[in-house]
Amino acid sequence: MLNGLWLSFFWLAAIAAGYQWLLLDNAEVFNQVITSLFSMAKLSAEIAIGLIGTLCLWLGIFKIAEKSQLISFFARGVEPLFRHLMPGVPRGDKAFGSISMNMAANMLGLDNAATPLGLKAMQDLQEHNTNKDVATNAQILFLVLNTSSVTLLPVTIFMYRAQQGALNPTEVFIPILLATCASTVVGVSVVAWIQRLSLLNRVVLSYLGGFVLLVSLLITSLISMPAEQMTKVSSVAANIILFGVILAFLTIGWRKGVQVYETFIEGAKEGFTTAVTLIPYLVAMLVAIGVLRASGALGLFVDAIAYLLALAGLNTQFVDALPTALMKPFSGSGARAMMLETMNTHGVDSFAGRLAAVMQGSTETTFYVLAVYFGVVGIKQGRHAVFCGLLADLAGICAAIIVCYWFFA
Repeated sequence: MLNGLWLSFFWLAAIAAGYQWLLLDNAEVFNQVITSLFSMAKLSAEIAIGLIGTLCLWLGIFKIAEKSQLISFFARGVEPLFRHLMPGVPRGDKAFGSISMNMAANMLGLDNAATPLGLKAMQDLQEHNTNKDVATNAQILFLVLNTSSVTLLPVTIFMYRAQQGALNPTEVFIPILLATCASTVVGVSVVAWIQRLSLLNRVVLSYLGGFVLLVSLLITSLISMPAEQMTKVSSVAANIILFGVILAFLTIGWRKGVQVYETFIEGAKEGFTTAVTLIPYLVAMLVAIGVLRASGALGLFVDAIAYLLALAGLNTQFVDALPTALMKPFSGSGARAMMLETMNTHGVDSFAGRLAAVMQGSTETTFYVLAVYFGVVGIKQGRHAVFCGLLADLAGICAAIIVCYWFFA
């Protein structure tokens, strides 16, 4: 599937560029495509180089946690749930601990910590993969959990809205939470259906109930705060938790006799190797995304949707925010740029501006996550991973539109 998908990006870009050249008299479009081709190749290397420091830091800390048995402690907390969702992973495996820490970092909106921890979890899962080129059921489920990305504290969205002068920067908090939960529920449900996993059992429902209770308590405690206080509390809490975890890992490791400095260096070396391994996979995916974007294919698609909705006499209020939704699976920075452009053009407190913010926070960058997470372990055949990830994206976007009509229209 990845082969066909990757090739289709180039053909769609060629068709869109030809349309602009022949029918719209845009002779510069091919120059833009070629420029994007090389700039995205350069960006891929820059991203990988930028990841080196972060990966070295977190894999070093993670190695200390592993040797001090902290990972086993976290694994025991989520193992009952993931034994049902990932039956191919042995009981007591360290992958459960890696997965739990990755999910916690994602929920807190700590992207710099979530990615290295996620890569570590994918490597742990790869140890049980008998066919190293083909994604296992457990790896696909984990990938979809990351692409749907439940985020309890979308602090960066609040920050961008505040910078744009929003009257209440945090008013999108509950809509984002509802949209991202819809994305995760649909993503996990589709994976469970394809892999024939039962979700209607006491263990899974107990964890789901605990999550709903956690979300309810979070909403109750934060939603009554003034906007500025909520943003500040969210940011401070996330950073305190992050630094507290690092300090706890180092201290507990030292108390258990782990040589923390030498162990950190050992883990950090793995981070360097991991970052370099990612470069070819990033180049392949980001170059394809770059030519698709530069050709104007996404813009033409948005125009076509708006035209069809207008013909049918339907409400087209949400169309102005669609560029963010269409860009999100391909490029996080591109989607952020689209969101800011929508806010600037239509107003940060307009329906389109609010919807773009909710869309930005509802899902992760599917193709980037796929390239990075599968690339780090050399997976070449993702099986149903792309389908499930994109379906989760679609659910998040549709939920964002529905919720924003409910809250803001």
